[in-house]
Amino acid sequence: MKSFSNAERAEVLTQALPYIKRYVGKTVVVKYGGNAMVNPNLKQQVMDDVVLLWLIGVKVVLVHGGGPEISSMMDRLGKKPEFVDGLRVTDKETVDIVQMVLAGKVNKTLVTLLEKRGGKAIGLCGMDGNLIEAKMKNEKLGFVGDVTKINIAPVCDILEKGYIPVISTLGCDADGNAYNINADTAAAHIAGALGAERFILMTDIAGILKDKDDPSTLIPEITIPEARKLKEEGIISSGMIPKVQCCVTAIEAGVKNVVIMDGRVPHSILMELLTNEGAGTLVKGE
Repeated sequence: MKSFSNAERAEVLTQALPYIKRYVGKTVVVKYGGNAMVNPNLKQQVMDDVVLLWLIGVKVVLVHGGGPEISSMMDRLGKKPEFVDGLRVTDKETVDIVQMVLAGKVNKTLVTLLEKRGGKAIGLCGMDGNLIEAKMKNEKLGFVGDVTKINIAPVCDILEKGYIPVISTLGCDADGNAYNINADTAAAHIAGALGAERFILMTDIAGILKDKDDPSTLIPEITIPEARKLKEEGIISSGMIPKVQCCVTAIEAGVKNVVIMDGRVPHSILMELLTNEGAGTLVKGE
């Protein structure tokens, strides 16, 4: 590892100053998942990034999934995971497991990690304060939900008290039924309700690529109309389609900019927010 002198360290900090000034007091929503959530080293680096941003005055909201942990617990309980079009079939027993794993183990582990790194964090699930209201998406999928409303007050209260909200993506309906909500979609709606300055969507690819098999073809910046054109041309396809749709959802709801970012890159959140180059594809409005 290269050794930096004190002067070089100071120079790096001064170069970050314009970016720090841009985001101080602003809200940034990070959807955390993928390999960055499974790899211990990457997980620690994400926690460091979030705490550093919080310490310099950025209002960071961490929204997380936990698919691998849910599948692991299902295996331990002798229940075989089943997916349709990338969505987990969620019967009543499965939604109980999802609630236990997401709102319990995963959420509280992340809160503890942030606290250990010097942050102050409070865990929420979408059922707390009716944060995420939902309805059944499709009877064949069971208790998989579509977001119908975001009641953002609990998140705002936590931010105003100086804490980092850590949100697991469960929702509920008026009858108290719990629903498993796609984390990308839930995070987009939450970012929109907060009017976030930036919504960061962490993935396991470099961003939007002209050639899906060639990371060097990364598109660093794109507008929504351009994204729609690339979808028509088949360049944006398969799993990238719902991620781009989440970007559209967030921007239409009031988010300034959205980044589809490679969470496998160490400290990619800081690279995106505090450097000129960024760390993925910036999706802009019209």
